[in-house]
Amino acid sequence: MKDIYKITTNPSCNNENVVKGDTYRFTVLTSQMIRLEYSDNGWFEDRATQRVINRNFEMQNFKIIDEEDNLEIITECIHLTYDKKKFSKNGLTIKVRGNISNYNSVWHYGEEINDLKGTARTLDGANGTIPLERGLISKDGFSVIDDSESLILTEDGWIETRERNVVDIYFLGYGRDYVKCLKDFFKLCGNTPFLPKYALGNWWSRYHRYNEEEYKGLIERFQREKIPFSVAVIDMDWHLVDIDPKYGSGWTGYTWNKDLFPDPKRFMNWLHENNLRVTLNVHPADGIRPHEEMYVDMAKHLGIDYLNGENIKFNISDPKFLEAYFKYAHHPNEENGVDFWWIDWQQGNTSNIDGLDPLWMLNHYHFLDNRRNGKRPLTFSRYAGIGSHRYPIGFSGDSIITWESLNFQPYFTANASNAGYGWWSHDIGGHMEGIKDDEMAMRWLQFGVFSPIMRLHSSSSVFNGKEPWRYNSIVHETMNEFLRFRHSLIPYIYTMNRIFSNEGIPLIQPMYYNNPEKDEAYEVQNQYYFGSELIVCPITHPMNREIGRGKVKAWLPEGIYIDIFNGIIYSGNRYINLYRDIRKIPVLAKAGAIIPMIDMKNCYNETDNPRDIEIRIFAGNNGIFKMYEDDGESLEYLKGKYAETEMNLEWGESTRFVVKATIGDSSVIPKERNYTLKFIGFKDCKEIMITSDNKEVVYEKEYDDLMNVIIIRCNEINTIKDLVVEFKGVMQLSSNNINRHVFNFLNEAQIKFHIKDKIYNIINSYEDPAKIIGVLQTLDLDEDLFGAICEIILAY
Repeated sequence: MKDIYKITTNPSCNNENVVKGDTYRFTVLTSQMIRLEYSDNGWFEDRATQRVINRNFEMQNFKIIDEEDNLEIITECIHLTYDKKKFSKNGLTIKVRGNISNYNSVWHYGEEINDLKGTARTLDGANGTIPLERGLISKDGFSVIDDSESLILTEDGWIETRERNVVDIYFLGYGRDYVKCLKDFFKLCGNTPFLPKYALGNWWSRYHRYNEEEYKGLIERFQREKIPFSVAVIDMDWHLVDIDPKYGSGWTGYTWNKDLFPDPKRFMNWLHENNLRVTLNVHPADGIRPHEEMYVDMAKHLGIDYLNGENIKFNISDPKFLEAYFKYAHHPNEENGVDFWWIDWQQGNTSNIDGLDPLWMLNHYHFLDNRRNGKRPLTFSRYAGIGSHRYPIGFSGDSIITWESLNFQPYFTANASNAGYGWWSHDIGGHMEGIKDDEMAMRWLQFGVFSPIMRLHSSSSVFNGKEPWRYNSIVHETMNEFLRFRHSLIPYIYTMNRIFSNEGIPLIQPMYYNNPEKDEAYEVQNQYYFGSELIVCPITHPMNREIGRGKVKAWLPEGIYIDIFNGIIYSGNRYINLYRDIRKIPVLAKAGAIIPMIDMKNCYNETDNPRDIEIRIFAGNNGIFKMYEDDGESLEYLKGKYAETEMNLEWGESTRFVVKATIGDSSVIPKERNYTLKFIGFKDCKEIMITSDNKEVVYEKEYDDLMNVIIIRCNEINTIKDLVVEFKGVMQLSSNNINRHVFNFLNEAQIKFHIKDKIYNIINSYEDPAKIIGVLQTLDLDEDLFGAICEIILAY
């Protein structure tokens, strides 16, 4: 195999961590992770596998009690007891120390584990919930990875079968330190790759028979509406599909349909010139057939009888086929402009090698092949089990267009982090069947903006496009705004992308990652952290038409939170119903949060490090954020070609915000930047001093007293000098403007005018929230009408 198909592994363990006998071997990898092996013939595997590529962990401290028929291994965190016989439920147990659970902190070999689940291979045909595969974490404090059936990764870049009838499992006893569990899992199985920046913007995708002019016209319409996209997906009709029936179906194909795209290179160059990266859809199942342009050359290479039109069968288990598959079917298209491939799985789950899943092979080798030109690799395919995090991005398949599907996807996405799988891409808006529902489409898109990958997609129905202008005017404009907002978040998401790859902390995390001892955190399954600064609460059910609001039951951890879209301040440590109209969903920033963004006043498709930058700073606590930047695509960052800019909020008697001088390689960012600083949740301040390089900076200032935002604009600031914003006097958290928020809500509600008047008069008659609520209760209001008003009054 070529060097490009070899990966760096370190599978041999530290011998000081090994305890073994004739038929068993235990390797203490950490104080919370032990490898457990059993082999009747005493043969143990030391090579890398499909799942596990590194066992060279530091030397561990542990105690051994070794008796004739009893072995105990005791670390700081776990206690293993073994009878030295064939592994059995009664003969091999591990106790997680530390009173993790009142009754379930002991694992017996072979026992079913009550974990928090992981993710699934696909959402194809899903209309709501589906069963999930095993994950890595459990409230009981332990889980296992069974690696007994994994194939071996050989040093030459290929795979081979392993010894059968052996036991090779990893016990993870991390209690409820879920983040630590993930970090050590990534150390064992490989880090999540660092995605190119363009992947984090908006993707356009549609199963539709486009031609070159129609596709270009679509992109130009997006540009006129100032909707930014960074990836152009071209579904299967790019290639010939109406082929001679003697060759089979047209699902598989590698030859461009020149009637639709007369000059593919010209077309893809045009997309690149408009700052769009290109991915093509392929279904490899039927191999290469005689009608394909590359058939003869590939058949000659493989020694196949091309004169008699013998099909080149898809055989991913043959290394010679694999190399020819890339050389003839993929590389020429990449030279013409394809950036990465959408592998639309259609191969089943069996192959010519026992135990080899062709989906895993496609993911593994497509990802490695995509790095051949020194760029960050990317592929786009379905999930193939634990270890698939090494091959982003995940394509979740063809879901049904229903509220039930939408309601499942936030949980499905966040829960995938429990399998280390952090880069799902869904068909936002749903793929097929179902009904047209503007509200549902809007809610789905809002979730998509706060999902790992934002990709609009739909089936081939002429009525089922996801272009915003297909919806009513309010939804149309709101979709545009949210798509712009997603693009603006790229600096924030890209920094989280770096943290995920380097530190093993996913962009999206279930609420219990940071609140493992809070039962409430496990109950709000659709709510999640979006990076270090935000909590997202998608709305996944239809709104109450009378009040014009959708509702989500949220749980807020201890602290203060500010909604980034309406500025309302909330106190935490409680459940709360959050109500939003079609133009918003609840996205809450923690007090002290700092969110760097692209200033979208000049809206284009670029993902370059911005000259015009917006930073949102949230009141109520100290905060720090270190923004990471590089060229966004190459591997030069591994050589130190990147920059970091630290931003600090000092909250208290002397409040100030500092954008520190960039450190690292400043050549990757603009020399000067224009800043829009939005201080949200701040009371107005009449005296503000801004300096850079110890010189006063001229700035513009305004104040929004509904959102409680101080907006400051200053231009041409040197990025290798500190920018310091000092607020004179004692800064305080602003108060929610209850009167105006209630008025705006009532003004839009589709209810009787006399009820509006009564409610508003009560709001204006009392200052004590308890009295207001008490009097409102006497009106016997609709539950959601009453709930929406209570949310505003009792927010903080």
